Amino acid sequence: MIWDWIPRNSDRILDLTGTHLALALIPVVLGLALAIPLGWLASRSRLARNVLIPAGGVLYTIPSLALLVVLPSILGTKILNPVNLVVALTIYTVALLIRSVADALSAVPQHVTDAATAMGYRAPRRFAAVELPLAVPVLVAGLRVATVSNVSLVSVGALIGVGGLGELFTEGFQRSFSTEIITGIGLIVVLALLADGLLLVAGRVLTPWARVGAMAAARGPA
Repeated sequence: MIWDWIPRNSDRILDLTGTHLALALIPVVLGLALAIPLGWLASRSRLARNVLIPAGGVLYTIPSLALLVVLPSILGTKILNPVNLVVALTIYTVALLIRSVADALSAVPQHVTDAATAMGYRAPRRFAAVELPLAVPVLVAGLRVATVSNVSLVSVGALIGVGGLGELFTEGFQRSFSTEIITGIGLIVVLALLADGLLLVAGRVLTPWARVGAMAAARGPA
């Protein structure tokens, strides 16, 4: 029974959950760090946008299992090395976020950036202090999609022996033990919902002006 199996295997389940979460979130951080400069470039250059955004779309269409099999020969790693999964998910994260970053930065009103320039903000400071904060709402929306996607895709790593909650799928299938499979699915759904909720809250905390504007709009004209 499920309620008997879970307590007896709680230590292993917690260990797999921690591994799964690390394998999902590290690529999100790395992917965001790479996508921000690439997205900035795409928002500033039509040529770069016409190259980078379609390239990101193509990268995301690569089957995850095929990418995991090919990466060891490219990186020079062992097939069971978790680095392969981290790199693969980082590629998918960058592919998803390039468009989000480019669209977010392009949505910043021109008069705002002009005002910052007139106040003496040079390009790097203007980007960090004005453009990027204003782009947060759109950027967080893309980040939520990428994070939930990664939490799901980590389970594919179990097919090549990389840890995570996907191990419960493969073991449960091999043993015809549905309790193990259901537990893995349930925990992945919970992790995805928690990560999505935390990012939603973080986005609201980082953009207090958006809440003020919404409240003012709700009250209507004085």
